[in-house]
Amino acid sequence: MVNSFWWASKYVTSKGINWLNWDKMRMKKEFGGMGLWNIHGLNFAMLGKLGWKLFIHNDSIVTKVFKAKYFTDGGFSDAKLRHSPSYVWCNIHASRVLVREGMQWRIGNDIWINIRNQPWPNGSSNHFVTTPTLFGLETFTVNDLLHQ
Repeated sequence: MVNSFWWASKYVTSKGINWLNWDKMRMKKEFGGMGLWNIHGLNFAMLGKLGWKLFIHNDSIVTKVFKAKYFTDGGFSDAKLRHSPSYVWCNIHASRVLVREGMQWRIGNDIWINIRNQPWPNGSSNHFVTTPTLFGLETFTVNDLLHQ
């Protein structure tokens, strides 16, 4: 469809000639393409940005509306799809994966961070604790690791 937009003639009945295929059109200019973005990736990134705003702006009216309807018992990163969600929420919820991949805590004065469910900056590709959980330690926080 995007290719037709670029190459179709001004007459509706004419299909036009596709001078470049879509893969070549979205290739970077330095490699001989036209440098157009991947529309699906751009859409997913914009949904991720909206999801990030839902995560950090607790006082905004949009966050309050979504929180009241879709994630009443936790935050955006822990939200689940419930019965009969809206199309918009389904797409924002899908971006949670992208948001969670980029999230990491910086430990400062906040000592109430759950060590099992929150990402940690450990230098590897997986930022979550992957060792098996011992019984009774599921709710351990950073505060429990610190020696006073």
